[in-house]
Amino acid sequence: MRYCTRCIYPENHPLNITFDDEGVCSGCRVHEEKDRLDWNERFQKLGEIFNDYHHRGYYDCIVPVNGGKDSYFITYIVKVVFKLNPLLVTYNIHYNTKVGIRNLANLVTKFDCDHIHYTVHPELVKKLTHLSIKKMGDMYWHCLAGMQTFPVQMAVRLKIPLIVWGVHGWSDQVGMFSHLDMVEMAKKVREEHGLRGFDAEDMTEEAMGIAAEDVERFRYPSDEEIEAVGLRGIYLGNFIRWDAQKQTELMIEKYGYESAEQERTFNPYETVDCFHDGGLHDYVKYLKYGFGKVTDHACRDIRLKRMTREEAIDWVAKYEGKKPKDMDVFLKWIGMTERELMEHIDPFRDRRIYEKDSSGRWILKDSAVNHRNDPGVEAVRLEKIEERKYFLTKPVESHSLERGYLLTGRPYLDQRNFKALED
Repeated sequence: MRYCTRCIYPENHPLNITFDDEGVCSGCRVHEEKDRLDWNERFQKLGEIFNDYHHRGYYDCIVPVNGGKDSYFITYIVKVVFKLNPLLVTYNIHYNTKVGIRNLANLVTKFDCDHIHYTVHPELVKKLTHLSIKKMGDMYWHCLAGMQTFPVQMAVRLKIPLIVWGVHGWSDQVGMFSHLDMVEMAKKVREEHGLRGFDAEDMTEEAMGIAAEDVERFRYPSDEEIEAVGLRGIYLGNFIRWDAQKQTELMIEKYGYESAEQERTFNPYETVDCFHDGGLHDYVKYLKYGFGKVTDHACRDIRLKRMTREEAIDWVAKYEGKKPKDMDVFLKWIGMTERELMEHIDPFRDRRIYEKDSSGRWILKDSAVNHRNDPGVEAVRLEKIEERKYFLTKPVESHSLERGYLLTGRPYLDQRNFKALED
C-alpha cells in the first residue's frame, strides 16, 4: 500500500486521494493553500455574502448544530462576529452522550438562539441501521443522511435561503476541492461521498418494514424546491483558515465547551457527542480500510506543523487496532451477535489492505507503522513549529454505556443543571 510521504494517509482512502511525483497526497497539497491565501480578504468576502442575507426575513440563515466542537465556532462566527440571527437546527443522531447533550444545551443557552431539534422514532432508526449494515457495511447512514438533509429540508420549508456549514471535510482530508473553488453544499457530493452512494430511495425494504414514506424525512429537496428559495449552503472553511484545535480551545475558554477522552484517538475534542462515532463506527472504518480517526487527526496535525510524521505513526500504533468497548451495547440494541456484524462487514473489506490467512482470519497486510522510513520523506517534510497539547475539561457527570442511549436532554442549561453545582 502506498502512503503519503508527508502525512500518513494511504492510497485506499474511501474519499479518493492522489499522489504527485514527490509522493505527497492531494490533501497535503490543498492544505498548503492555508499558508498562501489572503485570509483577511476571504473573511471580507464572507462578510459581503452575509450582508446579502441580513434582514431578508426573521432568520438570516440556518446553522446545523450538534453537541460537537464545530457547532460552537460556526454559531460564534455567525451570531457574535457578524451579528446575524441564525436558526439552529439539529438532527438527533440517537447515540447521544451526556457530554454531547450538555454541550448542545449550553450552546443554545449561551448564544441565545432559536433551535429546532428533530428526533426520528427509535424503531425506524434501528431498522435503517440494520439495513445500512447489510447494504454498505456502515452503521452510521441515518446519522449522516439526517445531518446533511434535515437542515436543507428546514431551509426549504421556512424559506431561509442560506445554510452555513463548517469545514468541507472531504477537501480538508483529501483535497477534493481547492479553497479557491468555493465549493458549496450539493446533493451530488452528499450522496456519492457522505452517503456512500445510497440515498433515501435506496433505503426502502418491505421485508424489514421500511416503506417509501418512512424515508421521506431523509429525502433531499428537489432542484425546483431549492431554486424556488434561492438556497445555497456555504462552508466557512473557504473563508476562514480552519484550525479545529485552536477554534475549539477558544470555544472552551469563551463558552464552556466540554471535551472528553476518546477510546481510539488522542484527540479529546471531536466526536464527544456520540458513543459510536469515535468508537464502533470508527472501528468498522478500520476493519474496512485499515485506518481510522487517529490517522485523520494525526494527518491534520502534521499539516498544521504540530506533529512529526514519526509521532503520528506512534499514535497509530497505539490506537488504530483497538477494539472499542461500545460494541456490546450496540449489538444488544440492534439485535446482532458480533459474528453476525462481522459477516456483514467482511464483504466490504478492502482487499488491497486485508487478506485471509490459511485459517480464515482476516490479516491487515500493511499499515502506516511499516512506512516510517519511506524514500522521499525528508524531501517533503514539514518542520514541526508548535507543540500544542490537547487537554481535557473537568467532567461534570459520568454516563455509563450500560444505561443505554439518551434520545434527548434538557433544553436549558445553567450552573445547577446536570450537577454542575450541588444544591
